[in-house]
Amino acid sequence: MRILVVGAGAIGGYFGGRLLEFGRDVTFLVRPRRGAELAMKGLVIRSRFGDATLPAPPTVTAAELREPFDLILLSCKAYDLVAAAESFAPAVGANTAILPLLNGMGHLDLLAARFGGGRVLGGLCIISVTLDGEGRILHLNDSHVVSFGERDGRDGSGRVEAIAAEFEGTHCEARRSNNIMQEMWEKWVLIATTAGINCLMRAPIGDIVAAGADNLGLALLDECCAIAAWQGYEVAESARQRIHSLLTGPGSMFAASMLRDIERGAPIEANHIIGDLLRRGEAERVYPLLRIAEAHLNTYQARRIREQSTSQAA
Repeated sequence: MRILVVGAGAIGGYFGGRLLEFGRDVTFLVRPRRGAELAMKGLVIRSRFGDATLPAPPTVTAAELREPFDLILLSCKAYDLVAAAESFAPAVGANTAILPLLNGMGHLDLLAARFGGGRVLGGLCIISVTLDGEGRILHLNDSHVVSFGERDGRDGSGRVEAIAAEFEGTHCEARRSNNIMQEMWEKWVLIATTAGINCLMRAPIGDIVAAGADNLGLALLDECCAIAAWQGYEVAESARQRIHSLLTGPGSMFAASMLRDIERGAPIEANHIIGDLLRRGEAERVYPLLRIAEAHLNTYQARRIREQSTSQAA
């Protein structure tokens, strides 16, 4: 199977690197600067599950992309999705499967409209990774799961099985799912709840609990679960309890990556994670905390744009 990994950042670099490490036919679609860095330093992974240094991994730029691939693994930020889709479009052929690992659901709509719904799988990953100043991929937690499946739950073409075979034996945990949309909705609820409360309070969970404000996180969870149920994906009690425990953990240093992005003045996926969730909610119902979180995040983005404009004008 010929696999194109769009980008060689933290997530794409980790899962693509794990495939390449075990001899799979992987090519990374990269910008020229990242391509030069990889050619010089290699793709480097640091993980408790095993380090890897892959010299000069195969790369291609968008301008060089000519032939279709069997699988496109996509893990960009939501705000980069339109540009990413344009860059990998020449790699989409009649039998190409696209496996996005983004959070939320809006990316599925965009990819289906651009390439046809039949090409787009459901997928998610559970991992905490980052790039350090030298371009190395640092794995920060004890999970490195990638889950994928047909959005209708069936695998008549056998392509999910074929993708699973590519991951077999590699240093990551790959799961075939017959209920990937439910899994994606439950992760969306988790991400929206934690990002919402972490960013509103500008603090990790333990500090919120110490302030006696964990009830606000639980109320936000209720709102997110209500929208999922309205869309036909009621969050399982086991999943809800896991999120409840996460939101009420004394001393927990857990914080959603969106808070870290805000703290370093970076772009955020506010519209994709919070805004789109609100748009899918029952029109007659009020979601006060989600709306406050959306306003808070949009205010941050407006200030960031203003400050950038002022800096450029100076």
